[in-house]
Amino acid sequence: MTNQNSETTDLHRPEWGGTELPMGSARVVDLIGEDLRSHGFDAETVPEFLGESAHQALGRGDRIPALRATGDGSPLSTLIRLYLLGQPVSATAAAAAFPTAGVDAVVAMGALERGGDEIRAGLDIRPHADEDHSYLVVSDLDSDVRPGPVRHDHVLGIGAASINLVRATIREAADRVLDLGTGCGIQALHAYAHAGSVTATDTNPRALALAAATARLNGQHWDLRLGSLFDPVAGETFDQIISNPPFVISAGEQRFSYRDSGIAGDGLVEQIVRQAGSHLVEGGTAQFLANWLIHEDTDWRQRLVGWLADAGCDAWVVQREVADPAEYVALWLRDAGEQSGNDAVAGDWLEYFSRNKVSGIGMGSITLRRTAGRPDLVLDEIKGAGEEVTGEEAAAFLARRAWLSARSDEQLLASTLSLSSAVILEQRSLPDREGWTTVLRMIRRPGGPGATLQLDEWGQALLSGCRGQVPLSLLIELLAAANGFDEQALTDAVLPSVRQAITRGILHPVQG
Repeated sequence: MTNQNSETTDLHRPEWGGTELPMGSARVVDLIGEDLRSHGFDAETVPEFLGESAHQALGRGDRIPALRATGDGSPLSTLIRLYLLGQPVSATAAAAAFPTAGVDAVVAMGALERGGDEIRAGLDIRPHADEDHSYLVVSDLDSDVRPGPVRHDHVLGIGAASINLVRATIREAADRVLDLGTGCGIQALHAYAHAGSVTATDTNPRALALAAATARLNGQHWDLRLGSLFDPVAGETFDQIISNPPFVISAGEQRFSYRDSGIAGDGLVEQIVRQAGSHLVEGGTAQFLANWLIHEDTDWRQRLVGWLADAGCDAWVVQREVADPAEYVALWLRDAGEQSGNDAVAGDWLEYFSRNKVSGIGMGSITLRRTAGRPDLVLDEIKGAGEEVTGEEAAAFLARRAWLSARSDEQLLASTLSLSSAVILEQRSLPDREGWTTVLRMIRRPGGPGATLQLDEWGQALLSGCRGQVPLSLLIELLAAANGFDEQALTDAVLPSVRQAITRGILHPVQG
């Protein structure tokens, strides 16, 4: 599945340096891909082969059912055991799995390793898919497959964070897309379908080598560049920037390149926020995952607003989690395979947090859109399950905020609005002498991040009248007259809630 010249001999660029980088031969990478696909090593066939129970167990980290399901000695069983289960196989089984590429060539590429009479995976090669495409992704083996700390230049594979970013990314046609800190290339892989061209950068030559192999195996071409932050694209602009950067917060050590930027605290995220706008075309978007420090007795929003103030972009920041410093340190030590025997590292790390009066670490996403006008900043804390940011929601959120920003209160009152058909009204009541008294009214759009709005009975009545037929001003006039309210006072009271309802997709304007 390659549309590139198979006679190309080297996937690496001289400026990446070193002679030990894996997966350098385009010809051998092509042959590896042919062998993998010929045996059905793809995101559709592997689950069917394992069966639903074993496949689900593997997703939970339980390998035993999958081991039992791959005991027939077939080439597909061999590939699953090598690359998904981290199990050694015999040289004979490996030869049957790679009849075209040949075991020696695959070993030379670093995708297999010899250990006495056995063959083990040297890299992680993993089937992956979205609704329209099936892929193969190349990365390093994680610590749960290869025990012990990962290597300093470890290249992270597909994980929960990268998939969350894939789902959160706006999928609209874009001329130029930048994947900043590409790693194994998972974001570039998904961007290719809606991009005219993809540029992918990383500070780690090994990451670029494995990203090149990922691109090659999937018949894609990316402009891969070595360098930090926006240095490799100085003076260039893009329609879209996507990044899952090494955002882990520490004192500035760079012990593992996939997680540590070498910049103290949340300085890396600050630099991306401050610099991204200058690399976006007007209306271009940037989306990235981030961690940020939360200091004692301060609101986390204050810190990020300071970064965003001069970025030249509208922004939607969503804090999904807050980690206790001790939990945060334990998480990242465990992630790198260092959960035991690193008391000194953990102690120094926690001392850094204590010295800087850090009460927590915020985890979430940042969406930016380049604007020529006054930046519109929204910083949300949205922790509910089922309220994750998706690409569709992010695009709709930006569009709704742009519509609101362009309208004065007078223009909003002249607009015709319609209540989303997806919303539900939730009410809570308490018993009293006459029956029940409603004490809480909440309108909710299921699946919308933060898409809830608390109402009083007048707000409930107003929203129920938003059927896309008459202007908002007339609805307020009728409601005021029916209840003996001052119309201007009612207008002043409800307009903030109307703007919030539009922001959250509960109300939407009807274009006439």
